[in-house]
Amino acid sequence: AGHMIALHTNSHRYNEIYKNEAAYLADLQAIQNAVESRIGVKSRLVRFPGGSSNGISKQYCPGIMTALSQRLPEMGYSYFDWNVDSSDAAGNNVSYTKIRDSVLISAKNKNSICVLMHDSEAKKSTVTALPGILKGLKAQGYVFKGLSEKSFGYHHNVS
Repeated sequence: AGHMIALHTNSHRYNEIYKNEAAYLADLQAIQNAVESRIGVKSRLVRFPGGSSNGISKQYCPGIMTALSQRLPEMGYSYFDWNVDSSDAAGNNVSYTKIRDSVLISAKNKNSICVLMHDSEAKKSTVTALPGILKGLKAQGYVFKGLSEKSFGYHHNVS
């Protein structure tokens, strides 16, 4: 179906993964191993917890996002941020209409988009919003393609 598996984090504990570069890389390797053992594919696609522009990481290790955003491509990874936010990170009970409308309004008049959405047990309204998002994006002329190492990176300004 064209789906791609990307890596995010094994623990999502900012204080642990962003304490230094080695800690982040160990967490990345742990999720890489978990994914590969389950699906037999070694993903080279990554999204940093909080994105490359997150301000939280500098509380633990100033400059770590600059280092990681340079290091990962050297290691053969491609990292992705987003240019459309679904707003589902605002809480666990964000209404599906708010999520849908956030995506569809933010996507208007962009050449291409990469949408930030969350997949967890607590984000049921994100799943509910997805059919309306897909229909609305198609109506705006978007087509859907899987990301690859060669895809445009949707990079934020690194914080």
